[in-house]
Amino acid sequence: MINFSRFSLANGLRVIVHEDRSTPLVAMNILYDVGSKDENPDLTGLAHMFEHLMYCGSVNIPEYDLPLQLAGGENNAFTNNDITNFYLTVPSENIETGFWLESDRMLAPDFSQNKLDIQKSVVTEEFKQRYLNQPYGDVMLLLRPLAYTIHPYRWPTIGMEVKHLEKVSLENVRNFFSSHYYPGNAILTLAGNIKSEKAHDLAEKWFGSIPGRALSERRLPVEPPQTSERNLTVERNVPADALYKAWHIGPRSSNDFYSLDLLTDLLAGGDSGRLYNKLVRGKNLFSEINAYITSDIDPGLIILSGKLMKGTDIATAEKAVNEVIDELKDSVLTDNELEKVKNKFESSTVLSNTSILNKAMNLSMFELLGSIDLVNMEVEKYRAVSKKMVKDSVIRYLTRENCTTLFYLSSSTR
Repeated sequence: MINFSRFSLANGLRVIVHEDRSTPLVAMNILYDVGSKDENPDLTGLAHMFEHLMYCGSVNIPEYDLPLQLAGGENNAFTNNDITNFYLTVPSENIETGFWLESDRMLAPDFSQNKLDIQKSVVTEEFKQRYLNQPYGDVMLLLRPLAYTIHPYRWPTIGMEVKHLEKVSLENVRNFFSSHYYPGNAILTLAGNIKSEKAHDLAEKWFGSIPGRALSERRLPVEPPQTSERNLTVERNVPADALYKAWHIGPRSSNDFYSLDLLTDLLAGGDSGRLYNKLVRGKNLFSEINAYITSDIDPGLIILSGKLMKGTDIATAEKAVNEVIDELKDSVLTDNELEKVKNKFESSTVLSNTSILNKAMNLSMFELLGSIDLVNMEVEKYRAVSKKMVKDSVIRYLTRENCTTLFYLSSSTR
């Protein structure tokens, strides 16, 4: 059980506090409700670049990392389709340093053309190294725009293409900041050795004077249902052929989320997953195979990926994958299989909740989803999934007409 209290400042900042006196540390997590889905389709990658820019100092604090390191703390951040998340941990007696740093860059980051040029170079190089210059790196640049036709999930967080990053201007940066980085669009969570009263006083002291503003309405295009198969074949200089499949599912808040999440573990949850047992260990068609749920706030995807064994025909491999999936439509799921993946989730949740940082992140995310109490109900939700619920989810979502397939072929074997 994660106990917490919550309050809001007059400027709209939501604050959540989880007190854990067993640790000498405090984790501070600040989630901004902005991700790559909030970008202009002609200027993608800006949310991720902005994560980098937020570490370039503020008007009053020229270097973010040094004061935190001197206080014994450490920090990091990430951006995805839906959010941008900054976090730090610091000894509890120095937590005010965290408030000082985070409030100042929410109020007045120090943007300049020189800093922008440096970060454009850094992010552009990251794009090339991770997505263009390594085997299978461009998969999501191909699969996402094939699966999505109009929703902004059709590009990855890094952006759609390098030229979008290269043309970001200082005006774009300033407009993006003013549109998304303000108290009412943020959730501040503290977990660890801090009392709620102290958190309230420090939040008022450091964030209370930041001007509030009305939340801007988010108007994203709704992805239409997929009604027919989509396929793309590419050749690349990679060691082996690979198969990628994606099926549309509902949002993170969907009632089907829990059964679909367990389904991916049933299919590819390590050595005990059906796909691994049948197609890697059994038929020796794949060297590796995996499946996961994207857990997006808007309707997301189940994504399956597998590297083929040399000499395996990709059509044969795809047929074998479809056969394994179809088996789950025929009520052959056993009680032991389902119990195993439920136990796996429960144990991973218990382990995750030993970390104050994980608890801070989870509290922030469930607050954003509008159901913070779910942080203590997740295990119960997964436990309630039945074999029939899994079967119904397979029948509803894992259909041929709802499937997008990328055949990623090795040019060196042809």
